[in-house]
Amino acid sequence: QVQLVESGGGLVQAGGSLRLSCAASGRTFSIYYMGWFRQAPGKEREFVAVSKWSGGRTEYADSVKGRFTISRDSAKNTVYLQMNSLKPEDTAIYYCAAERSLSLSTIPGTYNYWGQGTQVTVSS
Repeated sequence: QVQLVESGGGLVQAGGSLRLSCAASGRTFSIYYMGWFRQAPGKEREFVAVSKWSGGRTEYADSVKGRFTISRDSAKNTVYLQMNSLKPEDTAIYYCAAERSLSLSTIPGTYNYWGQGTQVTVSS
């Protein structure tokens, strides 16, 4: 099993920045990709960003390209999501997730482990 714990959410004004963290523990050697997803009220969970656990490959949703950056600290088993130029439409609960598959995926259903989520609220 893999345990994921997110932190770093909060309330920020439009144009501001936040950095989310996701600390992984347990059988982390089984992870190939770490992703960030978000879910706004009344909407489906959507892909935000993904990074290969060992480093190198990353992908982003079009809506966050150029504003968000996913990174990792392998020594701390932690993945980060730096969010800049935040917009009110970025308001959502943000979840990190871990995937055991060798194939990068942007589909929530393919991820094996999930954190509890952290709320991000962007005021206009």
